[in-house]
Amino acid sequence: MQVSLERTGGFTGISKKISVDTNTLPLQVAEELSQLVEAADFFQLPEQIMSDNSQCDRFHYKLTVEDHGQQHSVITSEPALTNTLKTLIEYLNQVKTL
Repeated sequence: MQVSLERTGGFTGISKKISVDTNTLPLQVAEELSQLVEAADFFQLPEQIMSDNSQCDRFHYKLTVEDHGQQHSVITSEPALTNTLKTLIEYLNQVKTL
């Protein structure tokens, strides 16, 4: 599974990109990441999840997952993050620092 995350916006407007290939991760980390993608029901999410309450200086995320020939991307704003997507994004940020 390949997972990529791009974060844009925020106060400084600096873009941050993370790309992770589960084949290069320790087995336990790869399994946890796969479970988080599954818990988010990622491949069933709409392509855009945005909040009606737009707030300047908040982050926007583009999350893309490729797995078993499927690819899906979701663009979301920080205020619209579901708990499962927030957990997935936080985990990706931790994995990148391993």
